[in-house]
Amino acid sequence: MQPTQEMDVTRVDQMLAVSLELSSKSWKVGLHDGRRERASIYTLKQEVAGARLGAAIELIEQTRARWALGKDARVEVIYEAGQDGFWIARALEGRGYAVRVVDPASIPVERHARRAKTDRLDVLRLLSSLLGWLRGEHDRMRVIRMPDEAAEAQRHWARERGLLQKEIGQHRDRMRKLLRTVGCWVDLERDVGAQLKRGELKDYQGGALSEPLHERLLRESERLAQVEAQLKCVEQALAERLSPEAQRRVEALGQLRGVGPVGARRLVLELFWRNFGNRRQVGACVGLVPQPYDSGNSRVDQGISKQGNRRVRALLIQMAWMWLRYQSGSVLAKWFAQRWAGGGGNKRAKRIAIVAVARRLAIALWRYLKDGTVPDGAALKSA
Repeated sequence: MQPTQEMDVTRVDQMLAVSLELSSKSWKVGLHDGRRERASIYTLKQEVAGARLGAAIELIEQTRARWALGKDARVEVIYEAGQDGFWIARALEGRGYAVRVVDPASIPVERHARRAKTDRLDVLRLLSSLLGWLRGEHDRMRVIRMPDEAAEAQRHWARERGLLQKEIGQHRDRMRKLLRTVGCWVDLERDVGAQLKRGELKDYQGGALSEPLHERLLRESERLAQVEAQLKCVEQALAERLSPEAQRRVEALGQLRGVGPVGARRLVLELFWRNFGNRRQVGACVGLVPQPYDSGNSRVDQGISKQGNRRVRALLIQMAWMWLRYQSGSVLAKWFAQRWAGGGGNKRAKRIAIVAVARRLAIALWRYLKDGTVPDGAALKSA
């Protein structure tokens, strides 16, 4: 059934605007041609997502014919980024539709309507934002750039590598904590299983570990060895299957002191696969842009926006600390030293300063990859 909703729109050239509100059980589809007072809304409840997509395409074509828009009328589709990723966008673009995947946090919500939350309202908000965006109001929402399938596949390997590294740390940390319960503070070797079999891990009295604890640690070491083997396979795939352009950028970043191959690869796959137009786009993409609050006599620093890729944000913070260590003669490191010198022992001031370093470092590395400009005062690795 099609509930309708009045919308405040200014006429847009002949086209069909479509908004999708996606959930695991059903999709809401909103349609508007930029001329009508009311939007048409439908609910698709097919069990399989692919069937819902087919039903949505059929609905779009039927509406285009019913509203006499003609086959040449363009179709503009919008949906929010989320767990569905980009497969819907790719499928619709294959039909010749223009698709915009948007950041959910960028969709404006009226204050008096903030407490109301339904799929129906969401699909109407998306539709209104799309119509405004098509009229030139590009501040109405933030469109996410969709990676190509090759770049997305490479990113899978990089993210899996991060998860495997985290899992390795968890296994080793679990074994250390188990050993400490019996007073064993011996450093664990890389091959913990061999260390256990040699009987080098003992309790606080120098005696052998109890049989249950010993067996549990052996099983834990076997799981650790399995994850390490998987990590080796993923690293090999990353090294062999990077695109030539991605490999070029990784090698360029790796020439800078303080930038290792792993960090360079992650940064290229997560951030520098894009071609940014200016420095503001770089800062906004990683969510390291300051968010001031300035109203009347009240001026408050609200911290960074935290929009964009959280993985890149965390990586840049880590790389900023490494940069200060290995590029102490750079202008950026000297700026941090001067800024931190005035902060005394204020830990919050130090955190704010390192975030600023991370943002400036991201911009400096972007310029370095774009036109070869080495960050001021930075040193390259010796050949």
